[in-house]
Amino acid sequence: MAARQLHFNAFLFGCGHHSAAWRRPQSPIEHLGDIEFYERLAGTAERGLFDAVFFADGHSAGDPGAGPLWHLEPLTALSAMARATSRIGLVSTVSATFHTPFHAARMLASLDHISAGRIGWNVVTSMFDAEARNHGLAAMPGHQERYDRAAEFIDVALRLWDSWTDDALVLDRQGYYADPSRVRPLHHDGPHFLVDGSLNVPRSPQGRPVLFQAGASEQGRDLAARYAEAIYAVAYDLPAAQAYYADVKRRIAAAGRNPDTVAVMPGLVTYIGTTTAEAKAKQAETDALLPTEHSLAQLGTFIQQDCSDWELDAPVPPLPPASEFTGPQGRYATILRIIEVERPTVRQLLGWLAAGGGHCTMTGTPEQVADQIELWCTSGGADGFNLMPPLLPDSLDEFVDRVIPVLQRRGPFRTSYAGGTLREHLGLDRPAVGALA
Repeated sequence: MAARQLHFNAFLFGCGHHSAAWRRPQSPIEHLGDIEFYERLAGTAERGLFDAVFFADGHSAGDPGAGPLWHLEPLTALSAMARATSRIGLVSTVSATFHTPFHAARMLASLDHISAGRIGWNVVTSMFDAEARNHGLAAMPGHQERYDRAAEFIDVALRLWDSWTDDALVLDRQGYYADPSRVRPLHHDGPHFLVDGSLNVPRSPQGRPVLFQAGASEQGRDLAARYAEAIYAVAYDLPAAQAYYADVKRRIAAAGRNPDTVAVMPGLVTYIGTTTAEAKAKQAETDALLPTEHSLAQLGTFIQQDCSDWELDAPVPPLPPASEFTGPQGRYATILRIIEVERPTVRQLLGWLAAGGGHCTMTGTPEQVADQIELWCTSGGADGFNLMPPLLPDSLDEFVDRVIPVLQRRGPFRTSYAGGTLREHLGLDRPAVGALA
């Protein structure tokens, strides 16, 4: 039994995280623009008592022919989903490279009011030049510059959320609407941002949204250690998860914060069947739907080189060490780990990357999947998982209906919500005005 309650987020993405999920005859491809589709998914996760549902985000269209990448803008979608649910947390990615702190803080605070305190912000710095060119930049700023900007961005956003005290609203029809002495300007003038403040949204139910972060690089881990209240991680296997978990918890402690309050949640892809053979057949059936050229293109994006002419049944050609790779570190390090552990052919590597891009995959019966979840969470690899259903809505339904009851019977997962806000689901205190993240 896990020493503490497990945490689960449901990462919603298109027809599912498997690159061929949309190709299935029964896929919901026609409904990706229908908000009721996402509301139903959020309702399923809420029925499973998840902490939150989560949307990633990107700022370029990618290859439209390869399948759905982005559809509805996530903050807009979450505003509707907040009205269709009552307890589950709602987390969205917002880029610190393509927004300003005032704009982001205003949108997220508004959503925290709309949802009665259920909003989280996944802080990212973005990664692709194609995204930069949609925001007036010729190319992405350098890695260090992006993280320096992100740190200042977060600092300013926190101060904006704290610019109204909890008791600032007076609502006296014969006097003040708000006490001016309790609404403070920032007068921030930094390397990246000029922000007078205060925010034009009063302090929200949670005080401020919960800060999530998913950095795997040195700068990303340091940023997480300083600010994150929950962390999304990439880990192919338990040893990799344990190494990341130990490192980031050490950094959190070195930053003067309590590492026990910061949940680390690796991504998790699951294929569930009545038998192991049935679960593996489900995975193989979906793998078979993906055209090879699209798989190679996806791999090329991850490793930032053209691999379209690689021989499928030959070993993976040598790749540069992580220290020489200038792209997104987390996914690349995971690919290197898969190659180190499995010594795969190119075709085998494509299969492992088809769903989730190298995140942990658990295939088997509900009891077997629950066993593995508990092992990771009692062995210093995770505090819970960011579930990445390979097939939507099927994989989410199966996890909620078949795995969650096993974990509830064994004890490490809740049988009801104890509170109403995302902070309460995660066991986090509501921060006082001026408190660090």
